[in-house]
Amino acid sequence: MARGKKTTVYFCQSCGYESSKWMGQCPGCGEWSTFVEESIEKKAVGKGRGSLAGEDLKAHKLSEIEMLDKGRMPTGFAELDRVLGGGIVPGSLVLVGGDPGIGKSTLLLQVCRNLAGSMEVLYISGEESLQQIKMRAQRIGQFAEGLWLFCETGMERIEQLVRRQKPQIVIIDSIQTIYSEEISSAPGSVSQVRETTARLLQIAKGMDITIFIVGHVTKEGVVAGPRVLEHMVDTVLYFEGDRHASYRILRGVKNRFGSTNEIGVFEMREAGLQEVENASEFMLNGKPKGASGSVVACSMEGTRPILVEIQALVCHSNFGIPRRTAAGTDLNRVNLLMAVLEKRAGLSLSSSDAYVNIAGGVRMNEPAIDLGIVMALASSFRNKVVDDKTICFGEVGLSGEVRAVNMAQQRVSEAKKLGFSTCILPKVCVPGLTDTQGIRIVGVGSIREAIQNG
Repeated sequence: MARGKKTTVYFCQSCGYESSKWMGQCPGCGEWSTFVEESIEKKAVGKGRGSLAGEDLKAHKLSEIEMLDKGRMPTGFAELDRVLGGGIVPGSLVLVGGDPGIGKSTLLLQVCRNLAGSMEVLYISGEESLQQIKMRAQRIGQFAEGLWLFCETGMERIEQLVRRQKPQIVIIDSIQTIYSEEISSAPGSVSQVRETTARLLQIAKGMDITIFIVGHVTKEGVVAGPRVLEHMVDTVLYFEGDRHASYRILRGVKNRFGSTNEIGVFEMREAGLQEVENASEFMLNGKPKGASGSVVACSMEGTRPILVEIQALVCHSNFGIPRRTAAGTDLNRVNLLMAVLEKRAGLSLSSSDAYVNIAGGVRMNEPAIDLGIVMALASSFRNKVVDDKTICFGEVGLSGEVRAVNMAQQRVSEAKKLGFSTCILPKVCVPGLTDTQGIRIVGVGSIREAIQNG
């Protein structure tokens, strides 16, 4: 192979912007101090790898393209199918990100187990040996003969094997360990991750093979490597949760074939991940009875209503500047709602510490939980208990008004199914409800009315 001249370039770790010199601020994404230095050896110009269109250089009219009804492939996990938009799309490239030890490899190995009986599945690992993978597989259960294992980090050898064996599903664990000999930088660098992902994209689209790639995340919670990686793939899934707890949340961040608001709930057990069908009941497990500052709210994750417990603790501050913390929701939103409570409801919170927590370790940012946060703060401040069978939802405006939210009927139906007797919701949503038998509906127009009825 012809050798070229080595040059030093700088890459932005956030967006992949390339520069010949170091910059404090990236011109591409505007982030500061994200440039890293890498040594690149320019190769002699040769024949390209090809394109997604193959040898066909003719453009086609939209009306001339024939649709092949291949359908989606179920993964064996209803929770994962929901996040993917109904199942696996053939020829798609899916990125699964998460903290180390969260269960990404376990989840994909269980998917391999579910699919190996009906199709050829190739599991490629750059982190574990064949014996180590088998140890994990024995803990999960019995596997069919359709699963093939391959331990390799070289992109050229991986591409050669995939093109020769032609499996229907390929798992790459992980993308940070794969390197291409055409790039002289180390595995896991910006240029290596971008190059190997582009090669995998070309294989997936050109051979109609579904490829799952595992990506580790940084301490900021984003996939290590360039942000352009997320733009290249079809679907981005994030595995969230505390590695020391049993729950796991699979959240869709990007999906070209479905909704990006869906979540899947899993529980980590000794034999692997077990999907949680009734997520609301799982999130409310262990809720204290007769405690002030505890309120149940409803959030919509895609088409799925999730009931969560919002806890608040408000106490007098011994310092000049009160402390405010929030776990599971946006702290700035909590500060805004506390200002609305003080101005519109007459609660003197300026000299009080406030701690807000969404139980279960999940993160919710939907505006519909505003009313739940307000009710929990008021309950703790007044030391007044909100009835355990009461649920609330609604967006709170700066004037103290309770604004409408979407899919109110689905939220009320979920509350009925779990045995709640009272639902406090925006007054404008009440006329649109149809099935309210068995639950008392309380429509409110302001936070004052909500606190009085709670």
